[in-house]
Amino acid sequence: MAQEPAGAPLDIIAASLRRERTRAGLSLTEVAKRAGLAKSTLSQLESGTGNPSVETLWALGVALDVPFSRLVEPERPKVRVVRAGRGPTVFAEHADYACTLLSACPTGARRDIYVVRGEPGTPRRSDPHMTGVVEHIVLCAGRARVGVMDDPEELLPGDYICYPGDVPHIFEALEPGTYGVEISEYV
Repeated sequence: MAQEPAGAPLDIIAASLRRERTRAGLSLTEVAKRAGLAKSTLSQLESGTGNPSVETLWALGVALDVPFSRLVEPERPKVRVVRAGRGPTVFAEHADYACTLLSACPTGARRDIYVVRGEPGTPRRSDPHMTGVVEHIVLCAGRARVGVMDDPEELLPGDYICYPGDVPHIFEALEPGTYGVEISEYV
């Protein structure tokens, strides 16, 4: 005997509508207006008590500027692995220093994640980045002087430092094989 197709995944649709409306920064009233729906209908859908048609979901997808599938499938975590020694790497011109991008800033977020590597010798001196940048570093191996140019801190493995990246700053490896994880936060 053939099984009847399952009904619309109402809890998934409800959560997806709330998530996408919040992500877009829109009110119930604005999304309903854009989709040509009554506000009460959208409220019911977001609470999981409505039974939306394909046409309604398409209209909501257009109103929220998201694909139809994003409203009917659960959001799945995206797994990404960057193996050690892999990933896009850029080298400093005047220092034995390399920066490997681990994760670019996704839409809506304001940060990038890197592995930074340095060797003793000429330190990596950075000019100020754009206003509001904050850098976070956890040293993984070696020893380094890190932070604002006028007052860097010596870090050991496991140490964490946070400093403004919109002023001159430095990463100076004091031992061979020094590296850490850096998060550049754009506030």
